Formats: sequence, C-alpha cells, structure tokens
Amino acid sequence: MKKFFITAFLLTSAIVGANAQLLPSLQFGVKAGLNFSSLKSDNEKYLDASTRTGYQAGVWARIGGAGVHFQPELYVTGKSSEAKLVEQNEEGKVSFTSLDLPLLLGTRIGMGPAGLRIVAGPVVSFVVDKNIANTFTEQVLNVDDYKNQAWAVTGGLGLDISNFRVDLRYEHGLSELSKNDSAPQKLNLWTVGVGYRLF
Repeated sequence: MKKFFITAFLLTSAIVGANAQLLPSLQFGVKAGLNFSSLKSDNEKYLDASTRTGYQAGVWARIGGAGVHFQPELYVTGKSSEAKLVEQNEEGKVSFTSLDLPLLLGTRIGMGPAGLRIVAGPVVSFVVDKNIANTFTEQVLNVDDYKNQAWAVTGGLGLDISNFRVDLRYEHGLSELSKNDSAPQKLNLWTVGVGYRLF
C-alpha cells in the first residue's frame, strides 16, 4: 500500500508539473533601444534618403505558455532620415516622434532561463510630432503633408537570458506616409533593443 501511494503521488506530481508548463503565463517588462531608419519613395525618383539613428523606450508584455505567445508592446519612438529631394536638389532632415504599438506573435526555443525567440506581427504608429528641417522650403515639403498614423509589419529574433531580453528586428512600412499621391513615401527601419523582465 505504501508503494502504491508513493507511485500515485509521483504520477500526480508529474501530471501537475506537465500541465503547469502548458498554462498561460504573464510577463511584463521595460525596454529601450536604437533604430536605424530611412524614408524611401517607392520609385526613388522623388526622395533619396539616407539612414539615421533614432531611439525607442517603453514597455512590453508576454502572454502565453509553451508554444506560441502573444507579445504586445508600447514605445515612444524617434525616427529620422537625411533626405534629398531629387528633382528640386534640396537636402534636409525629416523626423518623427510616435507612439508605436507592435502586436506580435512568437515562439520560444529553449528551456529554463535561456531561450531564443522568433516574433512577427503588425505595428501601428501614432505620430505625435513631425519636423522638417528649414533647408526644405514649405512649397517643396511641409509637415502637414504627412499623415498622423501609419502601419508596418515587423519580425525578428530575440534572446532571453534570465530576466534580460535582447531583440533584433526589421520593420517594413506598409502605409504611405505622404498625403501627396505624387510623392509616395514609406519608412523602413532596423531596431536593436535591450529589455528587462520585471515579473
């Protein structure tokens, strides 16, 4: 009888432990990083843009257990680009400050405190500030020519080491930022971020 109870206890513990791995979990943390963005026109005849360095800072959450997880994030992001208007032969700087909301699906490879993550999903950006350097005349390019909301898709790799997080992603702009149909523009960027899990 004693052996029966020991066997039953061990079996029950194993089943509970296995089910616990499948239960949804919640993580929350902070993150900061750099982005390397460029503003491109589709035909490359209107706008020739070089990459510039920006920033991002905010929070993230991760919901899910083993297998697939959902990871919403919210950042304040500064994006900028050195731009040259090809036809007008004028150069200047275009910059945006936005609230970015990535809604990511991902999976984690690895057990315990270390693991590799793969994530992808849409990003919606709400522009809160726009600035165009004075070298661009208002007749050529004006802040009012840019929309206040944009969509993009992002994907990349992440590494978990204990409570620390490192991410490398590429974000491809889907929305035309310019209201001027004759001057279509999209913003593409790479991001490198470091995060910390609070709980």
